[in-house]
Amino acid sequence: MNLELEMTPTNFAVDIGMTNIDLILETEHSQIMRMLPNKHPEPEDQMRQAMGAVEGYLQSGMTIGVTGGRFRLLPDEVDGFKVQKVNEMLALGLGGLALSERRSGLVVSAGTGVAMVSAVDDQVEHVTGSAVGGGTLLGLSRIILGTDDVDEIDRLALAGDAAAVDIMLSEAVGGEVGRLPAKANAVNLGKLDRENDFSRENLAAGLVRLVAQVIAVIAINASDAAGMKDIILVGHLMDLESIRDEIDLVGEFYNRNFVIPENPGFGTVMGVLEVLKRD
Repeated sequence: MNLELEMTPTNFAVDIGMTNIDLILETEHSQIMRMLPNKHPEPEDQMRQAMGAVEGYLQSGMTIGVTGGRFRLLPDEVDGFKVQKVNEMLALGLGGLALSERRSGLVVSAGTGVAMVSAVDDQVEHVTGSAVGGGTLLGLSRIILGTDDVDEIDRLALAGDAAAVDIMLSEAVGGEVGRLPAKANAVNLGKLDRENDFSRENLAAGLVRLVAQVIAVIAINASDAAGMKDIILVGHLMDLESIRDEIDLVGEFYNRNFVIPENPGFGTVMGVLEVLKRD
């Protein structure tokens, strides 16, 4: 890995996800972000994979901040480096606020699974979550589309039309319902029970809409319950343009502000970095 660092690293943060391991190596003037596929089942091996990705750049005596997965099982030291374990919900809240440059909001981690926290400055509280997330999209796509490649799923969905597989309000009741226009869907994938001939593109679009809508609607309800105006979405699911488009559509229907910051996949690991810098 050629990081081309000119300055001595000051902080190294790790987020061990179920699918990916996210890293941020910070120097005095820059931050290097990297996502790795999680290749190991055991926390210490996952840590060594992360450390190996920046081999030669870690300095003796550095403390490595870590969260995610089964990070609680890690020892206090791995291969001579001190390990600082950071509460995952705290990291999510702090990271979401840092990336979005806000002081408060409902921060949603949309990864393999979904967690939602209310965050005000350094006060973070878990609100709810969703078992429907990126893992759901990959699993259903593997069975229905014959692929679990995220880039392929995204390309297919962008080329498809979810209305071809969903039952729309215009079809179900002949028009709008409350604030939802006739072009909104009434039943996700409802036409699969009636017809058989669907393109992979349209099926992908329907799967993406299903997952995105579940997350967005739960987030709206959670933000209302927590008294939060902004909904900040992070996690690698937000890397997909098709997911972002569907999230935006829900925001349009419900007149809610969804904030998707730059580099959303690094939200939680950014929070680990925030903790390291404060300690």
